[in-house]
Amino acid sequence: MAPDPIPYDNLVTLSISPETVCYIIVKARARDAKDAVTDPDPGSDGPDDGMLEVLEDHPGDPVDEELAGAIAALNEDQQIDLVTLAWLGRGDEDISTWNALRAEAAASRDVSAARYLMGMPLVGDYLEEGLTRLGYSCADVEFGRL
Repeated sequence: MAPDPIPYDNLVTLSISPETVCYIIVKARARDAKDAVTDPDPGSDGPDDGMLEVLEDHPGDPVDEELAGAIAALNEDQQIDLVTLAWLGRGDEDISTWNALRAEAAASRDVSAARYLMGMPLVGDYLEEGLTRLGYSCADVEFGRL
C-alpha cells in the first residue's frame, strides 16, 4: 500500500515516505563507506584476512544490490521525488522552487534513478539534508521504530 502524500506547509507533497528515504540513506552511506579493493583475489577466508574485504568495494557487492533494488522498487513519482530531494539537499534550489526542481528531475530521466543517484558522491548526506529542509529527521524515524 502506498503511503499517503505528506504535505509541508502546502508547498511540497512527497510521494515517498520519509521512512523509505531514511532506509535509502542508510544503504547509501554503507556504500559510501566502502574502500578501494586492496587484494582483488584474497587466498584465504575472511577471518584470516581480518574481514577487510567486507569494507572493500567489490563488484556484485550486496550493499550495491540492496541500494539499487530499493530505488528501482519505487514508482516513477517516488524516484523523481528522491532525485529532487537529493538536489534540494545539495543546495541546487530551495523549498520555494520545489515544483520547478521536481519538473526538471522528471524531464531529465535519461538514466535510471538508481544509476544516477548511486553515481552521486555523498548522496546519503544530500538526501538527509533534503529531508531536513522539509522538516523531517531520520532520527525521528529511528526513534519511532525502537
